[in-house]
Amino acid sequence: MRKSWISALLMALAVTTACQENPYGPTGHVPEVNKPEEIVKGSYAEGADISWVTEMENDGVKFYNASGSETECTALMKEIGFDAIRLRVWVDPEEGWCGKEDVIVKAKRAQALGMRLMIDFHYSDYWADPGKQNPPAAWKNHDLTQLTAAVGEHTEDILKTLKASGVNVEWVQIGNEVNNGMLWPAGKVEGKSADNFISLVNTGYNMVKEVYPSAKVIVHVSNGHDAGLFDWFFGLMKNGNAKYDIIGMSLYPMWWENGGWNDWKQNADKCLANIKTVTNKFRKRVMICETGMPVSEPQMAKNAMEYILTQAKAIEECLGVFYWEPQTDGVWKPSNYTDSGWNAYNMGAFRDGRPTMALDPFKN
Repeated sequence: MRKSWISALLMALAVTTACQENPYGPTGHVPEVNKPEEIVKGSYAEGADISWVTEMENDGVKFYNASGSETECTALMKEIGFDAIRLRVWVDPEEGWCGKEDVIVKAKRAQALGMRLMIDFHYSDYWADPGKQNPPAAWKNHDLTQLTAAVGEHTEDILKTLKASGVNVEWVQIGNEVNNGMLWPAGKVEGKSADNFISLVNTGYNMVKEVYPSAKVIVHVSNGHDAGLFDWFFGLMKNGNAKYDIIGMSLYPMWWENGGWNDWKQNADKCLANIKTVTNKFRKRVMICETGMPVSEPQMAKNAMEYILTQAKAIEECLGVFYWEPQTDGVWKPSNYTDSGWNAYNMGAFRDGRPTMALDPFKN
């Protein structure tokens, strides 16, 4: 639809960001860009997935810091206290958002600020999650051999482009919330069979290590509270000799049964306990790759986030927590949500372009 002019738009966004009077603070100084593989890696991350940011900017959304000064969103995330950014990658999205060029623009912003970076491959043209893992249109008729090759080529293309742009990548997700595999039907995980999926994961893993040898590969599953799901899924991964470094979890307390948001502590405790269980059984450390709280309840969200961060950081096996799209306000929504008849995402942490108290626990 708008793909014909997306490249020019993204270049303009990048130039505008670079040329603002004070985009990175009162001095206007842009931190020196580290060369690939030279970034100093900490043991624990507190990050934000802000993949929507360029589309929000295109729609005229502006962001402001605590003093009321207009601030570029990535720089604002760092000012809030986040030290890492997560970016999703779609193969050939209809409007270009979260495609290769868009990802490069956002990754370079994070790199310039000295922030750590996670790349989240969906291996789809659109959302990939437990309810849908659709192949990209260009891969629709591929058999497993062709899909495996396509995964390798796409992973290589994105990562080599990032590296050539001077961007460090610390973590890479091979698939997003792959509870039942990815690239259905060929890569679907059912019952006791995960061989096809593992073939795809191992190809992605090998390519990550070829481009960024020190990057850690994450296999990400939703419903972090569900001990049975993780036991079944990562048991299959172990039995099939899957290659990965970190178990990724999603933690959305209000979305679970037994009272939803009112039982946030009970639900969070299930996830925190599961971290210890899976690390003991599968000898892998864990990253909470996604979390979010209702934007309409900032005080309760602050309490929940403070508890989750404190408890997660106390678990040696937990490598960090990423808040999903915190810069959203429950009002703005991407054009594809409108086209699909969906409501706006309601678990961000901003109001009127400013962070709410929900993000206070991330402050340094």
